[in-house]
Amino acid sequence: PESLTRQKPYQPSVRMADKACTIRVRKFITNRILERKQFVIDVLHPSRASVPKEELKEKLAKTYKVSDPKCIFLWGFKIAFGGQRSTGFGVIYDNLNAAKKSLSKHLLLRDGVVEAKKGKIARKARKERNTKIKKERGLAKVEVREGKASAKKKTK
Repeated sequence: PESLTRQKPYQPSVRMADKACTIRVRKFITNRILERKQFVIDVLHPSRASVPKEELKEKLAKTYKVSDPKCIFLWGFKIAFGGQRSTGFGVIYDNLNAAKKSLSKHLLLRDGVVEAKKGKIARKARKERNTKIKKERGLAKVEVREGKASAKKKTK
């Protein structure tokens, strides 16, 4: 029939404006004891899968006039079912020393504020070394403990 007209298929156009995201802050508290501002952050990103934390930190630094963006820490982001919205937690410290005092070590490590300890063996490697030590006796046990490879093998 002539009353039905054909429509062009929908083709979304990708523009830089589509890459924009909106930030909303809820439950904003100024915590003077821990020298920080803490809040729940909602990010609306309709045409993106997620928004990088670095981009969020830049926007928060502009909004709250933070001199050092390393004082901003964001974590715990969950993307809502169906996408388009993420919710996480954030803090803005007055200075890095305050952050080092109260913030958990893994968050400081992730943002590069604190360096990882040198010489620390990974958990699995430490466990494997302990099982080797349990199997050895005498001087061989000392060699394994010090990290020296024992050249001789047991013969039965």
